[in-house]
Amino acid sequence: GRRRNAGPKKGEDLVHPIQLTLENLYNGKTVKLALTRNVICTTCSGSGSKNPNANTTCESCDGHGVKIVTRQIAPGMIQQMQAQCPQCNGSGTTIKAKDKCAPCSGKKVISEKKVLEVPVDKGMRHNQKITFPGEADEAPGITPGDVVFVVQQKEHNRFIRKGDDLLMQQKIQLVEALCGTQFVVEHLDGRKLVIKTEPGALIRPGDVKTVEDEGMPMHKNPFVKGKLFIKFDVEFPANSSITPENAAMLAKALPEATPMEEQTDAEEVVMHDADIQNMGKNSAGRGAGAYDEDDDDDMRGGQRVQCAQQ
Repeated sequence: GRRRNAGPKKGEDLVHPIQLTLENLYNGKTVKLALTRNVICTTCSGSGSKNPNANTTCESCDGHGVKIVTRQIAPGMIQQMQAQCPQCNGSGTTIKAKDKCAPCSGKKVISEKKVLEVPVDKGMRHNQKITFPGEADEAPGITPGDVVFVVQQKEHNRFIRKGDDLLMQQKIQLVEALCGTQFVVEHLDGRKLVIKTEPGALIRPGDVKTVEDEGMPMHKNPFVKGKLFIKFDVEFPANSSITPENAAMLAKALPEATPMEEQTDAEEVVMHDADIQNMGKNSAGRGAGAYDEDDDDDMRGGQRVQCAQQ
């Protein structure tokens, strides 16, 4: 069948990142941004000349708007390619200096500053796009492209976001881990939450708890919220900070430890503080020295075993 006319070519989209805090994405916000773009000159209606009939065919490209250019890509190898005509900027027509439109200087477009109000909805996510159709640069014979704002979420000093859920770290003392804890968290909308453990609940190092409906609002459905996850770090007392009397009282209050079986032929050793990153470093040094000593013994012992290719 006959090929359908695709209509005017669409211009390039203008993509612009927009930096937003987690508070902005939780509560929603309208951001005003100034945009400078090209619009068709209203004086000449995009012809570029005082009189549209004054436009003449570009002699450089013979009215095609493009020229065939050649370039050498290797010795003895030449490549031919089409390029926009620099004389008429691809329009195929030129305008004499005396006939050029004064406001646009014959460029057919003028610069315009416009303020866009960008609506940031509650619950929007990192890299989500906000599109303003047809607000990019205008040019004769071309459909303007879109202005696209891309959400860039800034790092937060307390919360980490994953989907509609939030994660925070909370450090508590050992007594709180064993006997219960409560603490205040200021949320992204300014509310203060008093968070407490259930009666009788213990918290172990690395434990994670959740608070329902205190995560991020769901985009387009902000009354539904995700969860707030809390990961706990339990801080133990310093060495020697518990007196023998208090240690005895703790031993009575806590479940009894499993007694060690009596040993008749065991050696008693003492543990010291260590860094797991140092594991294997000292042994590697001693191992190398041991091999060196073995090599010396072989040299002193006289003849080595040698292999020869047959």
